[in-house]
Amino acid sequence: MENGWDRATILTAALASLFALLIGGTVGFLATFTHRHAAPWGLLAGLAVIAALVAGFRLVFDSRAIAAAAGIGAVAATAVLMLPGAGGTVFVVGDPLGYAWALGPALLTAAIVLWPRRRRPRMET
Repeated sequence: MENGWDRATILTAALASLFALLIGGTVGFLATFTHRHAAPWGLLAGLAVIAALVAGFRLVFDSRAIAAAAGIGAVAATAVLMLPGAGGTVFVVGDPLGYAWALGPALLTAAIVLWPRRRRPRMET
């Protein structure tokens, strides 16, 4: 292809993004259930795990898109569980801890994905 991207590279990036989305969704789902345990430590631990997940994908794949997919998965799982269930059950309560959990994963994801890449020094020949 003209821009340097071949089909294998695009397929690899798409599969890695799908994997990151699924893993992020799983982590967000589990952390939403545990964020209220031993408050505020459960909240801080959940945020730390999500931050580590997104940062890990950013560092390993050196791609903002794959890291963003992991963050989107975590935020989407959290958002789905914030909606009231069929019986009226709510997993994220409208208190300061719940608001911190509602906003925290999205803010952490945005900060990590938008953080500038460290420039590597050029080797002069």
